[in-house]
Amino acid sequence: MTPIVLDCDPGHDDAIALLLALASPELELLGVTTTYGNQTLEKTTANALRVLELVGRQDVPVAMGASAPLERELVVAAHVHGESGLDGPTLPPASTEPVSDDALAWLARVIDGAGTPVTLVPTGPLTNVARYLETHGTAGLERIVLMGGAIAEGNMTPAAEFNIWADPEAAQIVFDAELDVTMIGLDVTHKAVTGPGVQRRLRETGRVGVFVAELVELFTVYHRQTYGWDGAPIHDAVAVAHLLAPDLVETRLRNVEVERDSELCRGRTVVDLWHRTERPANAHVGVDLDTDAFFDLLVDRIGTVG
Repeated sequence: MTPIVLDCDPGHDDAIALLLALASPELELLGVTTTYGNQTLEKTTANALRVLELVGRQDVPVAMGASAPLERELVVAAHVHGESGLDGPTLPPASTEPVSDDALAWLARVIDGAGTPVTLVPTGPLTNVARYLETHGTAGLERIVLMGGAIAEGNMTPAAEFNIWADPEAAQIVFDAELDVTMIGLDVTHKAVTGPGVQRRLRETGRVGVFVAELVELFTVYHRQTYGWDGAPIHDAVAVAHLLAPDLVETRLRNVEVERDSELCRGRTVVDLWHRTERPANAHVGVDLDTDAFFDLLVDRIGTVG
């Protein structure tokens, strides 16, 4: 069993990633740390608590983290995820509260007491993880599997994916860490696009599957308008799925640097895919996805949770 902490900003696909982690006996979810991103910190934290309560997992601790980037102004993705950050199906307010408003101190205690090296799974801006690495180093950490970046496309700007764009300074700190880092970027997650067939299969699994299908329906609105897709990419769940079945994602060990100076290309993950430089490899970069196997796994696991 792999102990993990999910660092997230729910967010439709973050919520699905959280449910997938909860449904997977291979993973021990030690807790959730929250960050700004898809909405403000207060809203993403409330969403994490609400999703956990939906499936009766109020035992999973939630710690509040960063409310803004290291250096940049706060920008949230309300244009994609709505005013609540989780628009679509209605969830009641959570009856629980975060266990801490200091995610770094909480995370340090959890990692110190885990007994086994912990894997961090960040699916939002990387501010929490960067601050943790700068304060506590890599001791007690096994690896980082993050959703963010891209080799050749962007979804916030033509050049950059949102999570990296939101805090490029934090992202560079993570890629510079003396640690095993895997980048699950848009080149992979844009192959994890649902369609009516997947939504039907999710609904057939039961109550939680219906909730996930309804999340996807709202998430599809933006992606239909933007890309013409009859579905939505389940970005963050691919990072969790990679831990469960590594063969789902093909990766290549490459150098990744984050553009921080140019506003035109702010947040671009410059991946040296073809070894054009002498820079050392620092990340396993996702380049392909077994889409059918991913959705088979997702649907199967969602049918068991809650």
